[in-house]
Amino acid sequence: METLKSAVPDALKQEISNSTPSQLPSTCSSLLDFFHNLPQFHQMIKDLTDPSVALCCKDRNAALETKLKGNECFSKGEYSNALLFYSKALRLAPVDMDDMEINLVALLYVNRASTLQKMGLLLECLRDCSRALRVSPRYAKAWFRRGKANISLGKFEDAIRDLNISLMLEISSSGKRQIEAELKIALDKFKRIGIPRKKTNQNQSEVPDEPDQVKLQCLLTTTKGRGMFCVDDVSEASLVHKEDPYAAVILKKCRETHCHFCFNELPADAISCASCSIPLYCSDWCQIQAGAPKFDKSSNSFSGLEGLADDLKNYISDVVLAGASTLDTGHIAEHRHECHGFHWPLILPSEVVLAGRILVKVIEQNRRARADSNLVGFLDLSHNYLQLPPESKLEMHIYSIILLHCLQHFYRTELPISGIMVSKPVILLSQIQVNSMAVVRMQAPEVKGSIYESGNALTSNLEQVKVGQAVYVAGSFFNHSCQPNIHTYFLSRTLHVQATEYVLAGSELELSYGPQVGQWDCKDRQRLLEDRYSFTCQCTGCSELNVSDLVINAYRCTKLNCLGVILDRTVTTCEKQKLKLLIDAPTVYSKQVEKLKDANIVEVACHVFESDYKLEPQHCLVCDSYRDLEASCVAISRTESCCKRLQDAIASNEVPTNILLDAVKCTDLLRTIFHPYNKRIAEVEDNLAQAFCLVGELQAAIDHCKTSIQTQGLE
Repeated sequence: METLKSAVPDALKQEISNSTPSQLPSTCSSLLDFFHNLPQFHQMIKDLTDPSVALCCKDRNAALETKLKGNECFSKGEYSNALLFYSKALRLAPVDMDDMEINLVALLYVNRASTLQKMGLLLECLRDCSRALRVSPRYAKAWFRRGKANISLGKFEDAIRDLNISLMLEISSSGKRQIEAELKIALDKFKRIGIPRKKTNQNQSEVPDEPDQVKLQCLLTTTKGRGMFCVDDVSEASLVHKEDPYAAVILKKCRETHCHFCFNELPADAISCASCSIPLYCSDWCQIQAGAPKFDKSSNSFSGLEGLADDLKNYISDVVLAGASTLDTGHIAEHRHECHGFHWPLILPSEVVLAGRILVKVIEQNRRARADSNLVGFLDLSHNYLQLPPESKLEMHIYSIILLHCLQHFYRTELPISGIMVSKPVILLSQIQVNSMAVVRMQAPEVKGSIYESGNALTSNLEQVKVGQAVYVAGSFFNHSCQPNIHTYFLSRTLHVQATEYVLAGSELELSYGPQVGQWDCKDRQRLLEDRYSFTCQCTGCSELNVSDLVINAYRCTKLNCLGVILDRTVTTCEKQKLKLLIDAPTVYSKQVEKLKDANIVEVACHVFESDYKLEPQHCLVCDSYRDLEASCVAISRTESCCKRLQDAIASNEVPTNILLDAVKCTDLLRTIFHPYNKRIAEVEDNLAQAFCLVGELQAAIDHCKTSIQTQGLE
């Protein structure tokens, strides 16, 4: 990218930086012509699309070498390492390759199944055996391993069938004796126990996942463009919207830990694509829905088994065809165009890969409708191209040209490249920037062993981790508010929107695009929203005074027993703008005064109610006392290294006494500088609570937890 950027002439860079959406066909055409005469560009496209140099192709030798490492670990009893090597080998192994007259993929599945069984992961073991049989239905060892797993699971009838099939297929006398021994165990247990009844939970209640008949209406607003409004009253906790993504992509950092289709955490028996080594999936269903070619030779299931009884033939069909589901009707596979020896999906940024998936979906939909390609026109999403900095505009031009050339290797003449065509993904990338959602998962702190063991008590909250990026067409119409009345969550990759409070009919339903009131102060929230989404927030949280914005980063009054807040210059400027808007609207201001009084603002900022109120930095908003913030910041900086040492110690689960005592002293100093309701005080108190928990002083941990909670008392 940097090579191409530096090669673009300054005059063309200037033209691109000043461009508007209507000028994009011209600027894209100029850059396209320049790149077509640039050898570095053609070399880059070759590197991204040439299967002979791709990083993601199957590799026979690497698969065999990795398998041997897995065998070595298994023989030493290092099952976790063996699992890693067998999984890596499966990712690399070509589907049509044999190893000692056995299909390598089937062999690797059975080896991994053996490892999983040793680790007590019986269901995962069973799934891998079935996968091996879909590749090689006559593989006696796979049926044998499956039978052993079913015995361990108490499925004795299935185990007997598995072992009988294995016995028929096994040709060695030693192998037959081993199978007969296991078959005897299965028969004995079946005679004693019989077919186990399925357990039912009478108290199990189903959680409805369909929207509660909430009627929504997309309307044009005066300040925010389109927004979603409720036609009728909406009860708290109602599910108001549910939607699958138009397109989605996993983030690079999660490629090895989460399913590339549903974004759930990968199980121990994760599976890969049959043609490339890029994606990993949690199940056969996800693999198929993504459009990845799968290992499947189930069509010759009964070759050489013509003498089997009908019930065993039916059983074999059930086993080998269990994962042979097909794509949902109307579903367009998102990985298929990426899976031909190309490794550009591995190299290009996630948002560019996402743009490629959207373009492909439009192309495929137009194919089915036999319509001309209009690419992204019908998505009807807002964009921020005009507000983009020059550097971003240039990058979007370059990435759009690269992306179309990569896609052209799949679509050939169906995707002609011109200035007009390049302008489409440029706009699309700017649409993704302001409309895409981060798909998140909840992640708890990692704890080794039982939480009841010393040092394993949890004092921190669950953490939201971004795992994917997706575009939800209807979901993008929900506008932002720093005080939202709805929130989003994800089940698999499906977006769910739920009301967090009672919403009156005709009200706008608003969610938070980032930190809310009580998490960041107004100036920081607005800066993030402008940088990331190119708009200035005018929600009630940003246009009206609220207690949280005054205290969250405030300093303590120097006067003893005074709870008044002292603000720095940046916070003061932001709050002055709010106040000016309110004073200019007396009716709104009087309502705000009553609202703030109910929120107990008098004890921290009673000057807000004075008609001659002048908000000044470094002065208390109750008693007007002065604090030298420059000197205070110097004192705060001296505590930073101490707080950092404590955090590092907590991360290592070992907190030395000297570090803990130093942190307590630093916290005492911070309490004399920061306002009691400052968020920083809550954070250091929470760290101390966790540290005391780790050293086994639980009462001290409880006391610091209480202080941390009380610190947030006005928010």
